[in-house]
Amino acid sequence: MKTESIIESLLFISGEPMSFKKLAKLSSKNEGELKLASGILAKKYKDENSGLRILNKENKIQMVTSGENSEFVDKFLKADIEGELSRAASEVLSVIAYRGPIARAEIEEIRSVNCSFTLRHLMIRGLIERINKPDDARAYLYKISFDFLKTLGLERVEDLPKYEELSRHCEEAERTK
Repeated sequence: MKTESIIESLLFISGEPMSFKKLAKLSSKNEGELKLASGILAKKYKDENSGLRILNKENKIQMVTSGENSEFVDKFLKADIEGELSRAASEVLSVIAYRGPIARAEIEEIRSVNCSFTLRHLMIRGLIERINKPDDARAYLYKISFDFLKTLGLERVEDLPKYEELSRHCEEAERTK
């Protein structure tokens, strides 16, 4: 499989900057080969007047939208922020509310699907926050925000329906794993 294709797929699904070290681990390619291939991709996207770009900064790369299309991207995001939550967003928000702070990998394990875009959407809306994971500086945990509580008219997380019962059930499930 072509290295450029692997990079495109991983950057697309990630939605966040990825280090060449992580790309190398995931793709079984060496960092030098990945850097060369990312340069080819960056040139390809720019030369073809694509709506995507490859950014390269501090030994990390990310797939982003072209600045030329910012007007349209802004319209999309604004409509997305002002509209109702999708079913996927509601599910992720519920998992975070009842199980948070929680890592993305744990959310994905519960839902069995990638949720990076949904998490980003919920952060943009101000319903969740991302904090550093205490035992791993490279990872994050997600928790509900004050805006989430304000939106629902709650004073604290424990005021969520059946919070105590579900929290106890989740703790018991974790112990039996």
